[in-house]
Amino acid sequence: MNDADYARAGAAATPTSILIAPAPVLRQKARPVQPEDMSALKAALPGMFSAMYAAPGIGLAAPQVGVSQRYVIVDVGEEEERQPMVLINPEVIQESQVLSPYEEGCLSLPNQYAEVIRPDAVKVRWRSVDGELCEREVDGLLGRCIQHEIDHLDGVLFVDHLSTLRRNMIMRRLAKEQKLKR
Repeated sequence: MNDADYARAGAAATPTSILIAPAPVLRQKARPVQPEDMSALKAALPGMFSAMYAAPGIGLAAPQVGVSQRYVIVDVGEEEERQPMVLINPEVIQESQVLSPYEEGCLSLPNQYAEVIRPDAVKVRWRSVDGELCEREVDGLLGRCIQHEIDHLDGVLFVDHLSTLRRNMIMRRLAKEQKLKR
């Protein structure tokens, strides 16, 4: 199966539960995916795509669903033109010198948004579900999304790119909203 097949399988899958900060796994550095992890990873992908699309979101990292392993899914395409990607053990190998701001949110920090400054473009290396080594330069929304998801693999949330004051305000607001939901 390719990335699009896993995304299509997500349409029939039960969405995986997305963890909300401050879940401890969101702050841990995820371990690299090993060959023996692949069958469980492949089994998890449809539920992850289902959860991401239902949220709705454009990216989801394994730690966000309680799996402390280095893989992410992204899809910045519109519903009619899906562009799903599965990135296993992704790493940024080159960053542009140009930085740009963009408002980010996160499925693990629902309804919280802030402007984050990141490199405008990055070159990323990862393994595909088939084990193929891939490398690609990405910019725009896809580049930003991949950087955001790789941060999750290192236990970093988008709010960690903000001032302490701004981060604390967002985290308090999130805690208050989550308390009201209970």
